[in-house]
Amino acid sequence: MKIIFATGGTGGHLYPAIALAKYIESHYDSTEFLFVGTTNRLESKVIPEMGYAYRGVHVLGLAGSPLQKAKALGVFAASLRVTRKIVKEFKPDLVIGFGGYVSASIVMSASSLGIKTMIHEQNSLIGLANKILIKRVDKIICCYDKAYENFPKEKTLLLGNPRATEVVESKKDLDIKKKYHLDPNKKTVLIVMGSLGSATVNDILKDTVEKFKDKTYQIILVTGKNGYDKMIQEVQQVPHNVSIVPYINDMPSLLSACDLVVSRAGASTIAELTALGSAMILIPSPYVASNHQEYNAMELVNKQAARMIKENELTSERLIEEIDQLFNDSFTLITMKENAKKLGKVNACADISKVMMELIGK
Repeated sequence: MKIIFATGGTGGHLYPAIALAKYIESHYDSTEFLFVGTTNRLESKVIPEMGYAYRGVHVLGLAGSPLQKAKALGVFAASLRVTRKIVKEFKPDLVIGFGGYVSASIVMSASSLGIKTMIHEQNSLIGLANKILIKRVDKIICCYDKAYENFPKEKTLLLGNPRATEVVESKKDLDIKKKYHLDPNKKTVLIVMGSLGSATVNDILKDTVEKFKDKTYQIILVTGKNGYDKMIQEVQQVPHNVSIVPYINDMPSLLSACDLVVSRAGASTIAELTALGSAMILIPSPYVASNHQEYNAMELVNKQAARMIKENELTSERLIEEIDQLFNDSFTLITMKENAKKLGKVNACADISKVMMELIGK
C-alpha cells in the first residue's frame, strides 16, 4: 500500500499528517509513504529527520500585491508539472492533502491521473487550498461543524484531527507535576501559547505574574524558547506558586495533569485539549490566515466547552478574573470539561484510516 501525504507551510498542517502516518504504519502491513511539501518550510526539515521519504516542491502563497499573486499563480502552474511527475514515479494508491498550496498541487495532479484522493481540513474555516480541491477529491475529512456544513455532504465525514488519537494514546508521566516543581495537591493552570510562544501575550503576562501571588492555585507559564530570557529578566519577583519555563518536553502528560489550560486556538491544540477533556481559556492568534483561530475558538465557546479572550482584549485583570470565576464555580468547570470531551474525536486515526482503506479497496 503506497500513500502520499501532502502537507506544507505550518505545523497545523504537518503534525496531523505525521500522526496519521504513524498510526497507519503501526496498524497496517506493507505500507510505503511519501511526504510531499515545500522546499523551505518546517516540513522540509522535520520529515527527513523522522526517516520518511520526502520531496519538496516550490510554491508561493497567494498573498501580497497583484503582481505577487500573479507570480504565485505562475509558480503554482509550474509546480503541477513537478507534482504530476512525482505521482507517476511513486504510483500511489492514495494521495491525501492536509492543506497548503503544495497540497493543492499534488492532489490536483493525482486526481487528473485517476488516483484516489482525499483532503483533511483541520480548521473551522475552510482553507483556500482545500476550497480549490473540493470538486476534485473523492473524500473530505473535517473537524468542525462549520466546515462540515460548507462541504458537500455526499463525500464529507466529520471525523476529527489525528492529533487527538496521538495525544490520548501517548504514555503519560504521572509524576509530571513534580518534574516541574508543582504541588500535586493544588489546582494548576497551564498557560502556553505554542512552542515559540507569543511576544505580545508574554508582554501582558509579565505584568500578570506578580498578581498571582495571593492565589490558592498554581500556574505554570510556558514562555516559548524565544521569550524566556526576556520574561525572567523583566519579572521582578516570581511568586512561589508560579513556575516559568521556556518549553515543555512532555506536553500530553502536563495537559492531562492540569485543571485549566490557557492557550492559542490552533487546530492541533484544540484537537488535543478536547480529546483530553480539558477546561480551556482560548486566546486566538490574530496573525493567522483569515483569522481562523477565532472561528475555531467560537465553535467551542458556542458549545460551552471553552472561554475566549481576544488578544486585543487581553489584560492581566481579565485573565485572572476568568481563571478565578472558573475555579470558584466547580459546576461550570466540570461542565466545560465534559462538553470539551464530547467534542474530542479520540478515534480520529482509526476512523480516517478506515475510510482510506475503503477508498483503495483494502
